[in-house]
Amino acid sequence: MKEGKIIIFSAPSGAGKTTMVRHLLSKRPDFAFSVSATSRKPRGKEVHGVDYFFMTADEFKTKISNNEFLEWQEVYPDNFYGSLKSEVDRILKSGKNILFDVDVVGGSNIKKHYGDRALALFIMPPSITELEKRLLARSTDDNGVIRKRVEKAERELTFAPLFDYTIVNDTLEHALQEAEERVENFLEE
Repeated sequence: MKEGKIIIFSAPSGAGKTTMVRHLLSKRPDFAFSVSATSRKPRGKEVHGVDYFFMTADEFKTKISNNEFLEWQEVYPDNFYGSLKSEVDRILKSGKNILFDVDVVGGSNIKKHYGDRALALFIMPPSITELEKRLLARSTDDNGVIRKRVEKAERELTFAPLFDYTIVNDTLEHALQEAEERVENFLEE
């Protein structure tokens, strides 16, 4: 059985990468989602093993020391995110194409690791102002957290050149269409 390919979606929080990944997963049975691990608390209706593998910071640190992550980042103090090697290997060996929804550092690290076997897409908000409006509309974080996310987003935008393509999510319909086209072209290579 031929192993799958890797498609990476990275963006600042609130730019639309998760919406794009969910859209592609709903249309393509040959795609599987790489569920990331995190030490943060679940938001809203997030489910362990579906949205994230939730664990404590200590559990996460143990897995880091055991080299169990393909990539990982400490986004905020004791707030870790990472991709478990075992999960990635399981999906690739099944022959499915794997979709990543990761931060920009994680996305650039996965691209470096897999090279041409991976397509790395950077999702760009139309502006920082619009990004802040989207984060506020989600109603999942308080204003202090949103302010930190906006400040972080400004730094993350500088990572765009490390990715294969940048998609500006000005209107969701247009951004989804471009993502579908980029992914389809990559899979046909």
